[in-house]
Amino acid sequence: MIKQTSNRTGGIAPRSFLDDNKEFERWLRSECKVVARDLGEKHKKMKDDPFVFLRATFFRWARCIEAICPELKDAPRVPSIGDTHIENFGTWRDVEGRLVWGVNDFDEAAIIAYPFDLVRLATSARLAPKARKRKARAMTHVGNGDAAKAILDGYKKGLKRPRPSLLDEQASWMRAYVACTDDERREFWDDVRKYPRAKPRSPVAAALRSELPPDASFGRFARRVAGAGSLGRPRFVAIAEWRGGQIVREAKALVPSAWDWAHGQRGKLRFLDLATGPYRAPDPHLALERQSGFVIRRLAPDSRKINLGDHANMEVELDLLNVMGFDIGAIHAAGGAPQRIAADLRTRDDGWLHAAAKAAAAFVEGDFREWRRHG
Repeated sequence: MIKQTSNRTGGIAPRSFLDDNKEFERWLRSECKVVARDLGEKHKKMKDDPFVFLRATFFRWARCIEAICPELKDAPRVPSIGDTHIENFGTWRDVEGRLVWGVNDFDEAAIIAYPFDLVRLATSARLAPKARKRKARAMTHVGNGDAAKAILDGYKKGLKRPRPSLLDEQASWMRAYVACTDDERREFWDDVRKYPRAKPRSPVAAALRSELPPDASFGRFARRVAGAGSLGRPRFVAIAEWRGGQIVREAKALVPSAWDWAHGQRGKLRFLDLATGPYRAPDPHLALERQSGFVIRRLAPDSRKINLGDHANMEVELDLLNVMGFDIGAIHAAGGAPQRIAADLRTRDDGWLHAAAKAAAAFVEGDFREWRRHG
């Protein structure tokens, strides 16, 4: 079972990033068997740029964002994604075999004031070095205010008429963003072949095997290194042969949300609650092995997180930011308070999201500079 602990201090600690990072990593070691070399890799990646730093440090966001944007902290609270950013979206196949797009990582799901999912997404769009924002049908480059507006407009639509984004139907125009090229498929399977052998603990190994088809020919267990914020947590994969080809299942250690850690609350795993909510078309291979505390999912070229780094010339069009906002709205609508959220939104001025993201980005950049100097 996942060990449940709480942070005694709670709230917003008036401390340096370095102090918060040390405290968080002590807590993380109490929740799972941390892979030291992966944590070291995370520390290196955190020096790349402010966007990667943002992705890797949700714990700091959780502790400080209410102080950065105090005007938002009393908004209606809903089951939220927490670690929302422009690379926390991807594709999977639902039980009908349909290609679905949306948020695909709910590791940090918690009960949070609804605006903060939007603020974090808008902040990530500001900070991403490769995210050149433009209008979909005009090459005119637009500013961060337009990006925030696109996110908020999409959010309101998703809140009002929530549904999944099906790439064979309503969202077919998005295929250009998520289509897997032949080169990317080859790269995926090349990576699988290079995964180093590993020996997961018996409950994890059994859970991975149980998610394979009954007549699959098991090949090997291996270790996988991926992500940013989750670096340091163990990841294992099971690789097997089934009916003419390879299949892969991944198990990733899941710990309580850093939001709960930051607020001195007893952690509760909400990953599956949000991932399989009423307005989702969920991945049927997604499962939580509660005894060992690992989340299990299918890995494949068409079932993956979409990273900006995969597309050297990718531009984050306003239409794409709009559907990111839409998916967040649909997820929040499932929390049961869409009318309260809509009423709260009507009390806010047009520029609230842009202003909040600007303040948050400046704070993240300050922490990033501190880490570059002393981390």
